[in-house]
Amino acid sequence: MAPSAASSRARSTPSQGEIDAIAALDQILMEELSIRETRRIKTAMMLARLTTIKTLAGFDFAFQPSLDRNRILALAELTFIERAEVVQLLSPPWTGKSHLATALAVEAIKAGKSVTFSTLPDLVTSLAKAEKEGTLRERIRYLVRPQLLVVDEIGNLPVVPGVGNLFFRLVNARYEKGAMILTSNRGFAEWATSSATPSSQRRSSTRSSTTPS
Repeated sequence: MAPSAASSRARSTPSQGEIDAIAALDQILMEELSIRETRRIKTAMMLARLTTIKTLAGFDFAFQPSLDRNRILALAELTFIERAEVVQLLSPPWTGKSHLATALAVEAIKAGKSVTFSTLPDLVTSLAKAEKEGTLRERIRYLVRPQLLVVDEIGNLPVVPGVGNLFFRLVNARYEKGAMILTSNRGFAEWATSSATPSSQRRSSTRSSTTPS
């Protein structure tokens, strides 16, 4: 006896139990993907040496009314990384530039970009150590690899002559190869000209200031 149309439809229509099972499987897969993504982000943040996590959502723009919020949110789109540009965040101490730099680094990591974060004192110390050990070229090559290099606390401490030049050798090496975010409480020209900053790097940089009015 040929099966009726009604019985064929009944067999082709998933039961509630089957629907529940499919939904449960989808949820498990989504949770697994979420776990993997969380692990990836955590690992990337460790590799980036981000010891403190800040977000744009946690930044108090009302505290800095002179800051162009739209410009910061535009930076969070990360197109400056694709263009290998240099972003300068300049302002007096305690005005949020380190928070913004860290938050942008977090956004880059979430987007799958390779990131390295360092303060200038730590960075030049590592470069000086590498120079002393005869591995400066390898160290600079390593620091050129990340798509984004964030250098915090520029200008907070005086740059020792010679050591400052090591930093600008790194800046030269990254020029048009990788993006950078630089934070400083001094104007770029103030600390750059005394350390022989490449004029090409100064011309290509993009300035975003958190200086209150």
